[in-house]
Amino acid sequence: MLIGVLSVQGSFAEHIKVLDNMRIRHVQLRNFHDLSYIIDGLILPGGESTVQGKIIKESGMLSHLRRQINDGLPVLATCAGMILLAKDISNYEKPHLATLPVKVRRNGFGRQIESFYTEEDFEGLGTVPMTFIRAPYVEKVYKDTKVLATVKDRIVAVCYKNQIALSFHPELNDDYRIHEMFIDMAQKRKNQVQSLIAAASLLTSENLQI
Repeated sequence: MLIGVLSVQGSFAEHIKVLDNMRIRHVQLRNFHDLSYIIDGLILPGGESTVQGKIIKESGMLSHLRRQINDGLPVLATCAGMILLAKDISNYEKPHLATLPVKVRRNGFGRQIESFYTEEDFEGLGTVPMTFIRAPYVEKVYKDTKVLATVKDRIVAVCYKNQIALSFHPELNDDYRIHEMFIDMAQKRKNQVQSLIAAASLLTSENLQI
């Protein structure tokens, strides 16, 4: 298992600490050359979405990451990461990766001074700690996007196929259940890929024998 952590700006170090504590191998993705690693999952951290979006575009990472996500690579996106994934951003001109069918409002919960902590229900996990820092929220969900949590009547966690996106920062608390959910998703996909490779190898061997 190898998890890629986008490490161009923001709270990537906190996610790396969680992965270390969970004994999960990881690699920092800082430029296009780092994309040569074969990763089983991707973490998009909080920070400044406009800065992160600009860097991954100018470095040539954007189209590659978009293709991997659309091909099924599991993703855990927190705060700015949610904005990077969103197909629509209500108070910004252009989307970035645009793989997650939602409409997001940047800084939806207010400025830095209005940051807050709460504990709310998260589907499938029960009550989880949630730390909000200049957080966005989801204004609208499209297609089959599933709502996982709401706070103050606003959507703060969603899942669409291989993508989990959160308005808050689970990496800032000692509760690792959301990261574990993501790792489980990555492990299942890894197993599926390995099964497909094994099946293809078997077919090739049988054809060579014929």
